[in-house]
Parts: sequence; C-alpha cells; structure tokens
Amino acid sequence: MQTIQANNYNVFFKENGYHYLSEILLVENYSKIFIIADENTSSHCLPRFLSLLATDVEIEIIELEAGEENKNIETCLQVWHSLTELGGDRKSIILNLGGGVITDIGGFIACTFKRGIDFINIPTTLLSMVDASIGGKNGVDLGNLKNQIGIIREPKAVIIDTQYLETLEGNQMRSGFAEMLKHGLIYDRTYWNKLKDTTALNTEDLDDLIYESVLIKNKIVSEDISENGIRKALNYGHTLGHAIESYYLESSEKTSLLHGEAIAIGMILEAFISKEKGLISNEEYQEIKYVISDIYDFVEFNETDIKNCIDLLIYDKKNEFGTIQFALLEGIGSIKINQQSDNELIYKAFNDYKS
Repeated sequence: MQTIQANNYNVFFKENGYHYLSEILLVENYSKIFIIADENTSSHCLPRFLSLLATDVEIEIIELEAGEENKNIETCLQVWHSLTELGGDRKSIILNLGGGVITDIGGFIACTFKRGIDFINIPTTLLSMVDASIGGKNGVDLGNLKNQIGIIREPKAVIIDTQYLETLEGNQMRSGFAEMLKHGLIYDRTYWNKLKDTTALNTEDLDDLIYESVLIKNKIVSEDISENGIRKALNYGHTLGHAIESYYLESSEKTSLLHGEAIAIGMILEAFISKEKGLISNEEYQEIKYVISDIYDFVEFNETDIKNCIDLLIYDKKNEFGTIQFALLEGIGSIKINQQSDNELIYKAFNDYKS
C-alpha cells in the first residue's frame, strides 16, 4: 500500500511504517522512547511491536487502564508524573500503541508535556485506524462529556498494521466499521455501496477498505485542519451519537455503549432528520436505516432516556452561540454542515428508530 501524505505527516502501512520508525528514531536522536499502551495492547500487541522496533534508544512502557472512563485529566496527571520521574525531556518521543482512547489521550499528553514533544500513533483497533489516529485531534473527556478538553496538533506519523486487528473481538470491529460507513455516507456513494453488504466482504477486502477510509478522512481534514468548514462533515452521526454515548457512560443503570455502537444510532437518527428536512429521499433513509440496523444491535430508549440524551446536546463541543450544530446528509455521498434541528424533530427521530 502506498503511503498517504497528510498535512505535515505521513500515514504508513505495515512494513513501511516500521522502516520509517527505525529511521526516524535514529535521525532525530531521541533521548528516550515512551510507549503508552493499555492493559489489552500491552498483552496482545506490544510483543509484536517491540519485535519490529529496531533501536538502541532506551524504552519505557507506561501502561494505562483500558476503557473510555479512563480518558480523563486524572490519567494525564499520572502519566505526566511518570514521564517526569522516568527522565522524560524535550527530546523524548511518545509512541501511542492502542485504540482511540490511547491515541487521543497519548497525543494530548505529548502535546502538553514540556510544552509539546513528538508523538507517533500506532493504532491497534479498526476505530483508531480509520478515525481516531488520523487528523491531529488529541484530547480527553470532562466527566462523561466526550472530548471537551483537547488540542489539534498532528503526530509525527501514523503507522497502520492491520495484523493487530486479529486480536479484536467482533463488537470492537463493528465499532470501527461504523466510522467507515460514515465515510461512505458523507463522501462517496460508491464506497458506501462496497460496505453495505457485509456478507460479501472478506478479510482480503478489509485492508483495501481501510486504506480507502483513511484516504477519505485525510482528504477532508487536509482541506480544513482547524474544523472551520468541511471537516465538520466528519461529525455526521456524532452530535446525537456522542450524547447517547455520554448518557450510557454516566448511567449506572445502563450498559455502556462502544463509540461506534452509539454513532451507528446517531447516524440513523440524523439520517431521519435529513429526510424530514428534504435533504435525502425516504428511499435513501430506509436504505441507511436497514443497513445499519442489520449490523448493530437495537438499543431500547424510553422517554426519560431520550430527554436525558437531548439535554446533553447543549454540551456538544461543536455548538456555536448556544446553537446545536448538525452535519446532515444531502443525498448519500454528500453532506450539508451547520444545520439545526428542534427538539420535536429529534424526538420524532428517536421514535422512528424505535419503530
């Protein structure tokens, strides 16, 4: 696979990534290498990664507890202290080996330690390969509110090795697949068509589909790194999806949803809003609803759940001047940003989802 050129860094694939890594560690003369991983990637991915890491630079492993609930400032404080105690300096580099939580929080830690040190993302989940590790967004949650604290700063590189996906359970693969479906819906009808019949897909297809998904996200981000315009297209499904994810994360009576599981619901809801606003046809909406519902488990919402999710929208980081912003579909493969919806229409979307 050819290397993808992003704004100020490259996305490497498989052996090309490890060749680059060995070279950059030598050329940049880093004082120390810190690898941030969680307990899962330490067990399942770190042995392979270390076997392919050719360097004489001293390596320190910092292991975090797994899970979205640990993507917070408290965890950052622990890592900042560890970096200090282990002799981290301005010439150290952080290698983030893990899923979206690790690349998000690891990037944020690197951007803020000593006013910023280099970092490289090595995503190990489908979600982080096609979304979280690409585009320079780094951050943490504020309580149950997603990604409220953060910075946009691009990594030194991203290295995608799909062999790590062999360690993932099916629900984690589906979580990442939601972002791939989103890329088709907002940007490329042909790509959506390739993805929507999952029975026709095999493991040989996956590498090519991941590559295409990264290309789509990179094209969008490269046009608008600071998210003032077209990059908002990537928020499709996320306005309501993040509210649902946050609500299920904070509720002691609910089982937490994976990011992609919540975003899948958000995409159905926001497709309904798109239909009601005349931006997509009913046929397109029914197609989207059928495809996504066939892949992801149905989630039951009662009236209290819906109200609580809607209440959380006010905290969405995309809001401007107190107005909730949606990226809505304008036909499959196209998007319309900076759209609004009243609560009545959002309730209708939830009720249609339940039908």
